[in-house]
Amino acid sequence: MEIIKTTRLTKYYGKSRGIEDLDLTVNSGEFFGFIGPNGAGKSTTIRTLLGLIAPTSGSATVFGKDITKEKEAVLQNIGYLPSEGLFYGEMKVKDALKLSADLRKKDCTAEAKMLCERLQLEPSRKIDDLSFGNRKKVAIVCALQHNPDLLVLDEPTGGLDPLMQKEFFDILRERNHAGATIFLSGHILSEIQRNCTHAAIIRDGKIIACDSVEALSKTNAKRVTVHGTVDLTHLNGIRDRKEAKDAVSFLYSGDMGSLLHTLSSGQINDITVKEPDLEEIFLHYYEKDGETV
Repeated sequence: MEIIKTTRLTKYYGKSRGIEDLDLTVNSGEFFGFIGPNGAGKSTTIRTLLGLIAPTSGSATVFGKDITKEKEAVLQNIGYLPSEGLFYGEMKVKDALKLSADLRKKDCTAEAKMLCERLQLEPSRKIDDLSFGNRKKVAIVCALQHNPDLLVLDEPTGGLDPLMQKEFFDILRERNHAGATIFLSGHILSEIQRNCTHAAIIRDGKIIACDSVEALSKTNAKRVTVHGTVDLTHLNGIRDRKEAKDAVSFLYSGDMGSLLHTLSSGQINDITVKEPDLEEIFLHYYEKDGETV
């Protein structure tokens, strides 16, 4: 079943581009990553899907329901975590959680208690007294406590320390294994690689790649690190070159025989060849006119 489906979805802010002609499909049960640099259109896409802003053109459905005509029905079964959660500062954490549950007309007491314990969030504290990371935890509990079928998370780990990030993703994987669909927006590619099954890459308001994370990760490029002295001037297939004292590292997608021939003419002390990580692979999607954007 298609949980999220967009067709040429477009949003402009006056003459400024938000997103253009987005065609995107997220199926039931997927842990889906939505990747792009800041300003690429990730948050605009999410806010449009949730009916928080109206599209300029195109269409989208969530749970098979039109996002503009059936917004209330769509939102009933979504847990939304914005990049920054805002609350009434004088409220205590437990009151903010109860307000969120009451707005959905659900008793989420038991689930909220469990989530607070796992995230080490003290329900009796005032919102005004919380750090940014703890406020993020409040937003997480609000998004998860009603056990929605779709979680929409916009750069969710900002402010969380590494231990809490691990616990947070443990919770998400548990929800996903139980059948929830997760739509995770972000630019931290290691999070996508570790947790998502499928991903789309957005740049300048347009989706430029969409596939399984495994397929997107496949490449014939290797990360080569050479210790010593060698002239690489005439070797084709080099990018992302990094130099240090007596060493050079680069991504290489050219002919391996040519590489070995070139290296044999230099003074080489050591060489390593390994698979690049997902972040290195995705860099070329962000390149425009020879520059990384």
